[in-house]
Amino acid sequence: MASKPLRAIAVIPARGGSKRLPGKTMLPFLGKPMISHTIEAAIASGCFDKITVSSDDDDILRISAKYGATPHKRSDALSDDSTPTAPVLLDVIENEAANGDQWDVLACLYATAPLRTSLDIRQVVGLIEPGQGDFAMAVCESDRPVHQVLRQNKSGVLEPVFAELVGVNSQYADKYLYGNGSTYAVSVPAFQITKSLYGPGLRGYEMPLSRSVDLNTETDLALLNFYANQANQL
Repeated sequence: MASKPLRAIAVIPARGGSKRLPGKTMLPFLGKPMISHTIEAAIASGCFDKITVSSDDDDILRISAKYGATPHKRSDALSDDSTPTAPVLLDVIENEAANGDQWDVLACLYATAPLRTSLDIRQVVGLIEPGQGDFAMAVCESDRPVHQVLRQNKSGVLEPVFAELVGVNSQYADKYLYGNGSTYAVSVPAFQITKSLYGPGLRGYEMPLSRSVDLNTETDLALLNFYANQANQL
């Protein structure tokens, strides 16, 4: 007997306020609002039965609906600059359950990673096997040897974060990856238990830096435009 297809929902968190780069979710990029690229990639991926944008900003919700997403107005309590992502995602899942909709897989797609493609989304979501692989994310290879990472203590003195690796020649160092801040997927039951996008058996899909820029600063915006122009010249 064939197994029942998994029902998947994508949530795009898009708070209206931004201290480092005001209005970043709606900034124009390649002739369209920044958030539209994530919505269109999610639709093109074919992974989702529903794509929802969670925001406190009516303009963001209006534009999101124009590009094909379902708007979800979050409360002021979930719109503070310090609000973590997990409660925002749980808010959507709980609202869905209250309306009679249950989901197997949840994807969190950040609106500030516009160069991520539909294939990238499919690859991350495809790593989810409920009960076997409940957590997955897009990652990049660190472009700096991890043994060069330093922290500054309260006295202003620099200390190696990984002291045991200081003497390792970089060509012999292990490969290190980091979450690129674009694409996450999780089985809903596991997420409801852990309330986190990080959990046991975390799997990763490696993306190149050229599709992994997460917009937070003017420098990031310049880098996004650089990579976009490079891609257009190919």
